Amino acid sequence: MKNLLFIFISCIGFAQNNPNPGYWQQHVDYKMDVKMDVKKFQYTGKQEIIYTNNSNDTLHKVYYHLYNNAFQPGSEMDARLQAISDPDKRMVRTFKKEGKDVKESRISTLKPNEIGYLNIANFKQDGISATTKVVGTILEVTLVKPILPKQKTTLSLDFDGQVPLQIRRSGRISEEGVALSMTQWYPKLCEYDFEGWHANPYIAREFHGVWGNFDVKITIDKSYTIGGTGYLQNKNEIGHGYQDAGVQVVYPKKTKTLTWHFYAPNVHDFAWGADNEFVHDMILGPNGVELHFLYKNKAENLENWKKMQPKTAELLAFFNENVGQYPYKQYSVIQGGDGGMEYAMCTLITGNRAYGSLVGVTAHEFAHSWFQQILATNESKHCWMDEGFTTYISNLAMQKVLPPKTPENPFEDSYNNYIYLAKSGKEQPLTTHADRYDLNMSYGIGAYSKGEIFLAQLGYLIGQENLNKTIKRYYNEYKFTHPTPNDIKRVAEKVSGANLDWYLNEWAQTTNTIDYSIKNVESATDGVQRTGVSLERKGRMPMPLDILVEYTDGTKEFFYIPNTLMRWEKPNPYTGIKATFLKGWDWAYPTYFFEIPKAKTDIKSITIDPSGLLADVNKEDNVFVKK
Repeated sequence: MKNLLFIFISCIGFAQNNPNPGYWQQHVDYKMDVKMDVKKFQYTGKQEIIYTNNSNDTLHKVYYHLYNNAFQPGSEMDARLQAISDPDKRMVRTFKKEGKDVKESRISTLKPNEIGYLNIANFKQDGISATTKVVGTILEVTLVKPILPKQKTTLSLDFDGQVPLQIRRSGRISEEGVALSMTQWYPKLCEYDFEGWHANPYIAREFHGVWGNFDVKITIDKSYTIGGTGYLQNKNEIGHGYQDAGVQVVYPKKTKTLTWHFYAPNVHDFAWGADNEFVHDMILGPNGVELHFLYKNKAENLENWKKMQPKTAELLAFFNENVGQYPYKQYSVIQGGDGGMEYAMCTLITGNRAYGSLVGVTAHEFAHSWFQQILATNESKHCWMDEGFTTYISNLAMQKVLPPKTPENPFEDSYNNYIYLAKSGKEQPLTTHADRYDLNMSYGIGAYSKGEIFLAQLGYLIGQENLNKTIKRYYNEYKFTHPTPNDIKRVAEKVSGANLDWYLNEWAQTTNTIDYSIKNVESATDGVQRTGVSLERKGRMPMPLDILVEYTDGTKEFFYIPNTLMRWEKPNPYTGIKATFLKGWDWAYPTYFFEIPKAKTDIKSITIDPSGLLADVNKEDNVFVKK
């Protein structure tokens, strides 16, 4: 009771704070009691949720995700793997057939005792049986009575599941031997928001969930150690390294199982991992946050996992300072899964890694605690806000905690990836649903790289100081809600004073490219010492231009050409360098001309975007160098 009271008090600061007039979001309180059979990899459970309809709509149906059902031959996920030309390598087998490489979906060959499933029974609304129908990975429920606006209802069900062979994120017996990666494992209520229901089938990747509180009990073989979402409520009964200092846990001799009781306040998912060979370490990070580390007791990994722990504390400090304070008092890094995947208050990552890779994947997944677990965008529709923003801040964090031997642009890889995609002809707009990309390559570069560039290039547009303020204000105003692309854009506008609707439209809703060139540099013909510079916009997307001129005497001058769509001018980003602000360049004009009050012979070089933050797809014609 003491722990629960503490958590309740600490959650007072969790109240939604979305500034948009009329904003609302649904709320759900979960109670689950689960029993896991570690020999059969099967589990049973009871679930009761109190669902609050905060909308102005009357709901006649509700929907649940049954993610486990994706791991069955013939599922939509299986079909997608067989149809897409570049399937996820972790989910296929490649073999020779008649001299050719053939890719086979790993799901397609699963046997009945290897598949995943989630069966639902005894569904009731306020104690009265309701009609249900399972369609793939979605449970459709026709309610006994409608849920009126601002009203609550209690939904209960029984479920039994089987943990599939480890293929994607969730599963049993990973390649590294972790027994249980329990993610997307329970009947999860679909989100209903201002756009309606988001009852998307589980085909490949991203998620959207309802904010709420989770009260979860998991009964499992006593030799297994669990790490996951939430605060352990009975740590002195459980032990396994969680108990208070000085407490010795003694189990009754006949006890074969233990019941772990977790409570997670104000989250939108619940995940856990378990193994009977886990090492469990805990250190205190900034603000007294408990950082837990659970990993296989393998000699080849122990040193890296130990070294990584203080770096995780440094990462927490960096994110706190540059985004906002982490609101919970616990975070767990758990070996499992099939790479790295973020969840509420925890992540599951593969652990057999070099030290730098281990810190890097932890940095990325931990950063998701801000960009997705607290700023809960609809990943399926706006995956670039989740993955891209996370990549941006985690790359900066890595420069801090593991600085490179020589200074480098932390965003360089993303710019190179994006330019490759833009030139390939296979790019799709960032408005594409995460499951609807023609290629995994297009999704990956779009979500991670182009999404990261949205922020890096925003710093080019409004200045780095304004970008830093934008990120912090965005977090402060939209935490514990479901922000949209328009929200980050509006925050940037309010911080800077610039108009940015054109930027969000061009970058996220089209595949228009940026391509500027120095077309001609010529001396004046009237004998006056000045040089004319002709520029050309070859891409469809307009931008303001930073131009740096270096003279033969070693001095430099910064020329700024505003984009008139912004109705704003950026302050000089170069301290100690003279700045000349030119007239704006309207989008309709393909060319632009300006003069430098120096003879051409006095000019050593002219460079468009010396910062490298402009995502120009052809940088070869961005520089003029005196010959």
